[in-house]
Amino acid sequence: MEYPVKALVCGGAGYIGSHMARLLAAHGHEVVVLDDLSTGHAQAVQWGRLVEADVLDRPSLEAAFAGQRFDAVFHFCARSLVAESMVQPYDYYASNVVGTLNLLEAMRRHEVRRLVFSSSASVFGQPAGGLVDEDHPTLPINPYGASKLMVERILADAATAYGLDSVALRYFNAAGATADARIGESHACETHLIPNVLRSVLGDGPALKVFGGDYPTPDGTCIRDYVHVDDLAQAHLLALDYLDSHPGAHAFNLGNGKGFSVREVIAAASAVTGRTVPWEMAPRRAGDTAVLVASSRRAKAELGWSPAWTGLDAIIESAWRWHRAQPW
Repeated sequence: MEYPVKALVCGGAGYIGSHMARLLAAHGHEVVVLDDLSTGHAQAVQWGRLVEADVLDRPSLEAAFAGQRFDAVFHFCARSLVAESMVQPYDYYASNVVGTLNLLEAMRRHEVRRLVFSSSASVFGQPAGGLVDEDHPTLPINPYGASKLMVERILADAATAYGLDSVALRYFNAAGATADARIGESHACETHLIPNVLRSVLGDGPALKVFGGDYPTPDGTCIRDYVHVDDLAQAHLLALDYLDSHPGAHAFNLGNGKGFSVREVIAAASAVTGRTVPWEMAPRRAGDTAVLVASSRRAKAELGWSPAWTGLDAIIESAWRWHRAQPW
């Protein structure tokens, strides 16, 4: 593909989407952000023009595409709370599957044939053991993961039927913030561990709840793989380049290949901040898996992607700088 490109970043007012817009702009690409601002923040749209539209509203999507020629779409719009998906499955299938279908149909009408899709490690369900690679069975155990897997299947069918070229990137646990603390992770209903740990330290949220201490792990708490948001954005840029010579539908796992338990994250945050982290034990959440750690060997071999942020302390430190700068 000739550069620079004109990219539509759907969900670009959100956490990962805003970091993607920033990276695209830094590489000289033209950015248009599409977001309904239901969970995103207008102040995060600092790179590119904001178009307020909802992927569930076809007329607003059509208006966003009208009169413009996009070279590629980066799709981050989704509902993404595992526990919520267990009790509101219809909402998740509507937003994540129907919304994506609406977007794909708009892309087809306007002859946009390249998509980089924000998928999730939740497509794997309960891992069989060891590092999870792309050949691991996809058996999601919650509607959120099922909705992401359904989109991956739709993308495979779209490649065959319509010639849509796509890459689905399965994140493990996104974390951190830009080194300059300009943008970071901010959700009205925060469920991610690291921001909740830091907000608890700052006294800007309730005492941290650790959901389950009886998992089959060394300390009884869940183990996850944390990958910096800037590394995720870099993988999306590499994925777009990959489609130059690899038509069809592809999927890659993105993680650091290292797992840390909830207790280990709390200890690391305490060391980074120099403060005690207040926390309390709570029952398990429905839909959570005990251990989820990535093998990113394929992404490294085929995309040329290697995370620059490999240490948990450094990832937490970047988030800590951003959280301390917020007025809350």
